[in-house]
Amino acid sequence: MLIDTHCHLDFSAFDPDRGQVIRRALEAGINYFINIGATLESSAASYELAQKHPEIYATVGLHPHDADTFDSSSADKLRQMASGKKVVAIGETGLDYYRNLSGKENQKQAFLKQIALAKELNLPVVVHCRQAEEETLQILKAALPLQAVVHCFSGDESFLQECLGCGFFISFTCNITYPARVSNSRRDPASGNKMVQRDKKASTLRDMVKLTPLDKLMLETDAPYLSPEGFRGKRNEPLQIKLLAEEVSRIKGVSFEEIADRTTQNAKEFFNLKE
Repeated sequence: MLIDTHCHLDFSAFDPDRGQVIRRALEAGINYFINIGATLESSAASYELAQKHPEIYATVGLHPHDADTFDSSSADKLRQMASGKKVVAIGETGLDYYRNLSGKENQKQAFLKQIALAKELNLPVVVHCRQAEEETLQILKAALPLQAVVHCFSGDESFLQECLGCGFFISFTCNITYPARVSNSRRDPASGNKMVQRDKKASTLRDMVKLTPLDKLMLETDAPYLSPEGFRGKRNEPLQIKLLAEEVSRIKGVSFEEIADRTTQNAKEFFNLKE
């Protein structure tokens, strides 16, 4: 059994065949899906999906891209939704200084208020962090004790160890499957052969997988984004969590079954999933 701990099945990319996508994953042994809220609208849609499908649970939150729209009314609406059946976390929320689609101060305030909401309701937090590691850690540490998972982990070893030291979970996506690259333009001067250039980011992420203890590891697709190698350029879907688990198995040198069992147990405990 596997659990996709972060997907967006409510997104329009799945409108043509949402039921088939869910069915394919279930038939492949993916037993639960955590559908992640990113806006007020998608949080409401995530909640509705969870009510219709026994295998889907919802989170509600507002992504840092939309932090400029966050106000007291937003917080009230999230609180109301978060009190509903099968809502298991607040998020995704956090800081994104890569795209900066909302102002940094607004991102911080939205993040702080959603953390406060999670603590008020005794729910864990799904954290988005992109090129904002230092300030993300400052905010999270000030909120301890706190249950949190850093989704789609993209940081370095220092950030990883800080997160683990706080007791947070680390979630990896299918981008860890991206292999070495072959350059079409550069050749070895001696042999004339094409030079192999490793995808530094993917290599670093695989190193972070090695360093993450199994009892703090979770798996996600972030579908419809970040399809695994061999499917890049196509829509991702929860079915691909199996390829991710296989890659983690290879990286850590343990069996697929152990990866599946441990990450499933982690997700069940973190999100307090009920059988």
